[in-house]
Parts: sequence; structure tokens; C-alpha cells
Amino acid sequence: MPQGWTGDPALIWVLCAALLYWLGGRGSRRVPRPADRWRSAAFLAGLASIVVALGTPIDGLADELFWVHMVQHVLLIAVAPPLLALARPWNRMWRGFPLGFRRAVAGELGAGPRWAPLRRAAAIAGGATASWLIFNLSFCVWHLPVFYDAALRSPPVHALEHLAFFATALLFWTRVVYSPPWRSRLSELGKLAYVGSTMVVGWVLAIVLALAGSPIYSAYAEEASRPGHISAFTDQQLAAGVMWVPGSISYTVAIVVIAYRWLEPGDSRRRAGAPTKALPRGVG
Repeated sequence: MPQGWTGDPALIWVLCAALLYWLGGRGSRRVPRPADRWRSAAFLAGLASIVVALGTPIDGLADELFWVHMVQHVLLIAVAPPLLALARPWNRMWRGFPLGFRRAVAGELGAGPRWAPLRRAAAIAGGATASWLIFNLSFCVWHLPVFYDAALRSPPVHALEHLAFFATALLFWTRVVYSPPWRSRLSELGKLAYVGSTMVVGWVLAIVLALAGSPIYSAYAEEASRPGHISAFTDQQLAAGVMWVPGSISYTVAIVVIAYRWLEPGDSRRRAGAPTKALPRGVG
């Protein structure tokens, strides 16, 4: 059993993100507003969730215990991404780069003909339907035995799995928490369907894991022993429980908040399912 903290290449991203966030806010002269403080707290909590998932003994135990591996995935899918989406740190992190670099990159990416296909792909991926499909397909495909076992047996594949989970989840949650002003916003009713249907996808997979008659993933089934001396099937059932209950908390909170806003008295547009107007800065 691992006794200490481990390292992961993703932690380099965490350090770089924190540095850019600090540099981007260093030149601000205005007094931070309460919304800014909450965003900073959400940003730090999101980065801390990544560190806990990938830089602590959880990462080592995940190779031996399926349910710990599922805890790791919950942190990377349903904890860190929604916190970072709430923080909306992109502009502040962008200001952390030198001005000349920003102008050159923005000019090239924004208008350069070489990057036109990437701009079109980003526009498509940022849509509600596409982002829903990208996230849920990635989630389901990586849980197929052939890919899940490959990730457990190969560190590079495992790192790719984590990247896919985190990146697609971040894309998903930004559609729930915040939509860029150049994109059409989901109505509150649309967000309920968007989040609720995704939670059901996780439930279905949890049910499959819980009701399977034998261990699904050979990498765990072939272990001679595991911490706690539990069987591979018990380990799998515990993993199903982690996916079902802790894995649903973020979605449930989002559904409750969205439903409250949709049913809020005096807002007939939301109850009718119409797209919401641009919200005050710092909200949704």
C-alpha cells in the first residue's frame, strides 16, 4: 500500500494555472468584490481537488482498489470542473501572459486562416448538444472493459483517460454554470434536461456495475489480494455506490439551483423555457 504522496504530470498544469492566475490578478487596482473573492475560492478549491485526486495516496490506491479509482474520477469529473467553471478564471489567467504574446496569439487564433478549422470545431463543440455528447460518450467509452483495463495497465493511457475525463467535464460544466456571451444560452428548462439526463447516464453505469454477476474489469479481478482483503466483486459494488451517491451530488445541487431559478416567482420567461437573458456579472 502506498504510504506517501505521489506525483502526476497533471500537477504541472495545476502549478502553471495557479501562477497565471496570480500574475493575471497582480496588476488589478480595484478592490476585490465579494464575487471576485468567491471566484478565487472556487478556483483554488478546484485546483486542490485535482491535487487530491492525482497527487496524494489516492492515485496509488486507485491501481489496487476500484472504489478508490472511482473516487478519483468523481473528483476529476464532478468536483474540480464545476468549481473551475464557477470561478471563470480564463480572462484572468490570460492576462498572466505578456501583452505582446497575447496580441500575437489572439490575432493569429482569432483571424488567421490556418486556424479556421479549429475555430469551427470549437464553435461546434461548444454547443449544448455537442458538449453533452462529447462528455457522455467519453465517460461511457472509457468505462468499456477494453479501455478501462488498458488505462490500468499503461500509465500513458491512464493519463490520457484522466485528461479526457477532466477536459470533457469542464466543457460540460461551463455550459451549465456559464455560457460565453457569443453563444446562445440554454434555458433553465434546457439546463435541467442537460444535467438530469447526464446524471441518469451515470446511474445506468452504476447499476450495471452493481448488478453484474462477476467483476467486469480483469485488471482488478486478477489481483491476488487488495487492501482491506475485500473481494473483487465487493470492490466493484463499492465503486458502483461511489458513482451512484457521491458522484451524483454535484448534479443534484445543480438541478436544485436551476429548478429554483426556473420556478422563481415573477420570471415567466424561464418557466416558459425561453433562453435566459444575459445575467449580471458573477451570476450563472
